[in-house]
Amino acid sequence: MTTEQIPVDAEVFNYADYLFELNRGRGDKLAYVDDRGQLTFAELENRSRRLAAALLAAGIRREERVLLLMHDCNAWPVAFLGAMYAGIVPVAVNTLLTAEDYAYMLRHSRAQAALVSAALLPVLREAMSAGEHEVGKVLVAGDADALEAVERALGDAIDAAEPLAAAAATGPDDPGFWLYSSGSTGKPKGTVHTQANPYWTSELYGKGVLGIEEDDVCFSAAKLFFAYGLGNALTFPLAVGASSVLLGGRPTPDAAFARLIEHQPTLFFGAPTGYVGMLASPDLPQSDQVSLRLAVSAGEALPKDLAHRFSQHFGIDILDGIGSTEMLHIFISNIPGKVRYGSSGYPVPGYDIELRGEDGQPVADGEIGDLYIGGPSAAMMYWGNRAKTRDTFQGEWTKSGDKYVRNEDGSYTCSGRSDDMLRVSGMYVSPFEVEATLLEHDAVLESAVIGVTDAEGLTKTKAFVVLKDGAEAGADELKGFVKDRLAPYKYPRLIEFVDELPKTATGKIQRFRLREREGEQ
Repeated sequence: MTTEQIPVDAEVFNYADYLFELNRGRGDKLAYVDDRGQLTFAELENRSRRLAAALLAAGIRREERVLLLMHDCNAWPVAFLGAMYAGIVPVAVNTLLTAEDYAYMLRHSRAQAALVSAALLPVLREAMSAGEHEVGKVLVAGDADALEAVERALGDAIDAAEPLAAAAATGPDDPGFWLYSSGSTGKPKGTVHTQANPYWTSELYGKGVLGIEEDDVCFSAAKLFFAYGLGNALTFPLAVGASSVLLGGRPTPDAAFARLIEHQPTLFFGAPTGYVGMLASPDLPQSDQVSLRLAVSAGEALPKDLAHRFSQHFGIDILDGIGSTEMLHIFISNIPGKVRYGSSGYPVPGYDIELRGEDGQPVADGEIGDLYIGGPSAAMMYWGNRAKTRDTFQGEWTKSGDKYVRNEDGSYTCSGRSDDMLRVSGMYVSPFEVEATLLEHDAVLESAVIGVTDAEGLTKTKAFVVLKDGAEAGADELKGFVKDRLAPYKYPRLIEFVDELPKTATGKIQRFRLREREGEQ
């Protein structure tokens, strides 16, 4: 396999092997730095190939799944790439879930082994004790107490094995890894990606939009288990020999600031919620304290005011974009030097975009439509969910579940999730548009908008608002603020002030939780 481009008729392509071959000329260069140490490119390959051999020796067979439940650390890319090198399928999962969630994922994926951080071992043990699916081997990364019968230290397993001599002869369309959807709309789905999919995201977005190069240093607040974070901290940097900074704990503003100053990353990847917290902090670094050349936002649409404030403070572009677990990374993005704040930007070259109405036909510019994407990084399926697979993966097109508008200049603006759209007085209202307008008020830190049913059975908009520390604003003031900036029918009829909003571990607002709460009252 060459290090240029995957031939469309390639029979053999192993993603881990491709990366290792690509970086053999920079073995002593730093690939990763985490909270406890460093990992060079040579060490990354050596330890990954040793782990591949250890997994095969443990009886895990090609295409069987292994659960990857680990905090971001140097062992994470070793585990992910080691499994893929052996043709075994890593199932990367959220580290902030419950034992019940992990029991479901173990049962659903039928994982034959688990790779787990020591701090997460107790919750994995609880999930395994449910007895719904037997896991034959558990490899534990980090300092752990006495291990049980099926458990072994990950480091010991790696050190005891010889590097696997050759990668599994997988094909570009073979199952490579799974990611579970974030669950922002309910039960997570096991999304099956191919060996070649991460190659395409690095070619089209990492190189094509970010212009990532060997001298870059990447720091992603989004975690590796998230499709967004996987690209930011593994796929993109390893595709060009760049270095990555990993943060094991929560990406609080202070934790992010410490790494921006200590390690001087050139590329920072976050989500709107994180940028809100950073800009609200009195400890926000000045532009001359950091080395950023670009920042990226995804997960939810980035409000215009927030983008302007971050860009002006650091003197760099912040590229808002939209991606998905199903497409693996960003497919619509603002571009360096071509930024339209308040929009998700322009189609990433290599992806096709269509907006369709309820009749399935394309809509005109300025009209809200359902977002469909065509591109080479689309997932294969949702495991064990034929109906949802057919609904989402429609031939060459992937249905995103988002509502968008195409602007006259070719950029695209988010109108919210399809299941979040409201119909008020016979007209569509985008919750995001109302939320973004509320965020322009000096007193508002965060907001979420849902529809509620009044006594007459009609839908009214309701906004949940988190105020900045020490700030004051009344409901009537905020209603008037929105009325002055949007069409009158869009303003929130009801406003409730709250201390925090329900969110997924990746920072997405869970509006369905707010709807559930309203339904219980």
